[in-house]
Amino acid sequence: MIYSLTGKLTVKELGFAVVECGGVGYGCRTSYSTIAALGEIGSDVKLYTHMYVREDAVELFGFATLQELSCFRLLISVSGVGPKAATSILSDVTPEQFAFIIASGDSKTFTRTKGIGAKTAQRIVLELKDKISKESVSGSVANDAAAFSAAAPGAASSSVSEALEALMVLGYSQGETAPILRKLDPSLSTQDLIKETLRLMASKDLR
Repeated sequence: MIYSLTGKLTVKELGFAVVECGGVGYGCRTSYSTIAALGEIGSDVKLYTHMYVREDAVELFGFATLQELSCFRLLISVSGVGPKAATSILSDVTPEQFAFIIASGDSKTFTRTKGIGAKTAQRIVLELKDKISKESVSGSVANDAAAFSAAAPGAASSSVSEALEALMVLGYSQGETAPILRKLDPSLSTQDLIKETLRLMASKDLR
């Protein structure tokens, strides 16, 4: 499995980039957001990758951030959503906006992406909302959530811990989300904490 690519950017087109590593050029399909985040041709770049394998092709997808890669993997786990549709959605929304759409159940926003109909948009929200709520959080995510609770006993309600775990499943780090969660009312429900955290992150991204 190719986890990431670090090298020189040799090709930069809409939805496609080539990164040369050790004399080999790796072509990656990607979102417009990642293309916009990359530097000029010849600059050093890093892409987090996912290899998509099907019967008639093997394609490499690359993203500028781990959050965008996490969103891509969540999207292609939805029945009927392929990598092309996933990259199209991520070309229209940031990872923060994507996560907020899922948390708030706003499927209509996804229909603004070309090729995404109402039924597909609703299925994305339903399947991912359910998947995230039932995700078995273990290992480093559980440890980080426990560490957060221990470090902030004043806000260490079960709702806060659950919200932190869910946000980390979505690909956000404790460093990104914990400062926001600490400022919110710990008596809020887990879903409201997630919604408010993502709303604040999306608002910051739009500024």
